[in-house]
Amino acid sequence: MEGKEKSEARAVEESITLAGEAVKSAPELVGVPTGVPGLDDLFFIAVFENGKAVKRPLGGFPRYAVVNLTGVSDTGKSLMAEQFALRQAQRGEAVAFVTVESPAPFVTMGLRERSSAMGINFKDVEDRIVLIDAASYSILRENIPSLLSTLATAIKRYGVKHTVIDSVTGLYEAKEMMARSVVRQLFNFLKKWHQTALLVSQKRSGHEELSAEAAGGYAVSHIVDCTLVLAKELIMTKSHAQLYRRSIGEVVRMIRVDGCRLCGHDTRLRFLEIDETGLVRVGDPISSA
Repeated sequence: MEGKEKSEARAVEESITLAGEAVKSAPELVGVPTGVPGLDDLFFIAVFENGKAVKRPLGGFPRYAVVNLTGVSDTGKSLMAEQFALRQAQRGEAVAFVTVESPAPFVTMGLRERSSAMGINFKDVEDRIVLIDAASYSILRENIPSLLSTLATAIKRYGVKHTVIDSVTGLYEAKEMMARSVVRQLFNFLKKWHQTALLVSQKRSGHEELSAEAAGGYAVSHIVDCTLVLAKELIMTKSHAQLYRRSIGEVVRMIRVDGCRLCGHDTRLRFLEIDETGLVRVGDPISSA
């Protein structure tokens, strides 16, 4: 009886392939501009020239990458997501924006403000941003197959090339044991539909600021292609004021590429600035020198 309950082991021969065959189906490695000044420069490829490997800028996220953007509140995650979406729409490519935390009309207000700051006429891009309002429709948050079916409909109807989910953490709220399953389903779907995707994930305030861990543990960062970690710190000591070259009482925001398995990347901790217009930009490396 016990043997019948277990699945019979079998060789899945269709899963076996040579690298020479698999590479024929591999996409070309090109960059997708992020819309965040300074961020595109952190990704690169290596080319072989004159007998040695040389770094060449990729110019953004690797195309078809699923990118995890994680951090505590007020570190600039949603701003980066909005800038990414607007940049793709400006380039003439449709983007699906799955809003999990705030209803679609309020997200649109933020997008319109960000477009003005980026010098983009919102009317020129508004029909290339497809909002999926999971904040208002609980079935989309609580039933992943329904969310994926809705997203597939949007992709087919509007020719969507990019997907933003803000935030993915809201899809396994109060059921973090399911985080890995949820993220794996999303990842497989986004790969199948050839999406360049940005998944915003929330960190608990008790987590180490510069770790990749988000609510649900390491489920997100271990499955996705690339993780960006955002952090902030209130300067309270002279030593930190000297390190960050800021005054006591200021808030410092930081960004680090925690990993990207599709291309090379700069691993240094850098300043993350939010300018007077509300746009996020990546600054210089943080050094104790």
